[in-house]
Amino acid sequence: MIGFIWSLIIGGIIGWIAGMILGRDVPGGIWGNIVAGFVGSWLGTLIFGTWGPTIGGFAFFPALIGAVLLIFIVSAILKTRSR
Repeated sequence: MIGFIWSLIIGGIIGWIAGMILGRDVPGGIWGNIVAGFVGSWLGTLIFGTWGPTIGGFAFFPALIGAVLLIFIVSAILKTRSR
């Protein structure tokens, strides 16, 4: 159970850092950050592999790059839908 909570915290931090890098808020607040961290980790690991330090089960750099890509794509889609 502690491992799951740790993964939620690290996923949220990765999503938050990715949002700060892009200067955009993640839709959904804290839960959006967690989802962006988890999905970004999966996407980054799929594209870039598992290099760099592993924190809470996440390869940090690929997860961060994946989360940045995910937030960029989602914000671009939401921006075009709001027009």
